[in-house]
Amino acid sequence: MDIEISEVGPRDGLQSISPIMATADKKAWITALAAAGIPEIEVGSFVPAKLLPQLADTAELVTHARSIPNLAVAVLVPNLRGAENALAVKPHKITIPLSVSETHSLRNLRRTHAQVLDDIRAIRDAIDALPEGDRPHFEGSLSTAFGCTIEGEVPESKVLEMAGKLIAAGCDEVGLSDTTGFASPAQVRDYTRHIHELLGPERLTGVHLHNTRGQGLANVMAALEVGLTTVDSSMGGIGGCPFAPGASGNIVTEDLVFLLESMGLKTGINFEKLFEARRVLAAALPDVPLYGFTPDAGLPKGFRPATAQ
Repeated sequence: MDIEISEVGPRDGLQSISPIMATADKKAWITALAAAGIPEIEVGSFVPAKLLPQLADTAELVTHARSIPNLAVAVLVPNLRGAENALAVKPHKITIPLSVSETHSLRNLRRTHAQVLDDIRAIRDAIDALPEGDRPHFEGSLSTAFGCTIEGEVPESKVLEMAGKLIAAGCDEVGLSDTTGFASPAQVRDYTRHIHELLGPERLTGVHLHNTRGQGLANVMAALEVGLTTVDSSMGGIGGCPFAPGASGNIVTEDLVFLLESMGLKTGINFEKLFEARRVLAAALPDVPLYGFTPDAGLPKGFRPATAQ
């Protein structure tokens, strides 16, 4: 595998739509995604059910996903309590978002930067107290890194500062997140290079991008140029951030896979099974629009994916 695709639809996608997908349907979708060769799936978030009832069954989904061989199971946690709940069911990866825009942090997590960093230190201690084989990978996501719908411009200097603080507080690595769909390819290249210079390339390997203004796949190309190897995406392009108005539009997994495979980069994903997973999703959420050019147009005649060669 040359590039790892992390499917965030079951978390970032479902949290942003009104219908609540049945747990049985979620399990079927996750199973179908894994069967297609998706290597990592973010199955949910440990947030209070009263805030996001769409994700109330996350613990059950982690247990289900953990039973699928060769699947990395990821979750989002907003704070220490969420992390403690997550650690009880043993995901392979936990991510905590730190909004570089503190205004967004207060809106999204109701936490200041100092409070988030305190939680990260406590989560690090909780992880280190586990047996070595039970310790999940711990990522700090630099949310609103490229701009904020509330504050507007977010200085790159602040992004670098918070990246350093996340690692110092105990995260294993940081991730760049275009929460609001503001990012440009130049920003993706520059921010990645500068974080690599500051922390080392092993401390930043992945990026979370939105296609709000049609820049999603262009930003993927920029990420590949500077050595990032993990890209988040959502099947059908569903989702976004409910606390960043107008920031809907994750990049479409199906289009991302076609882009990478057409460039000769192996994702390990089977198109036929990927489209089957999309049908599972469409049947479970018949009133939710699904996006993507590749599912509509189909594969070009004679197309040979890199993974199949």
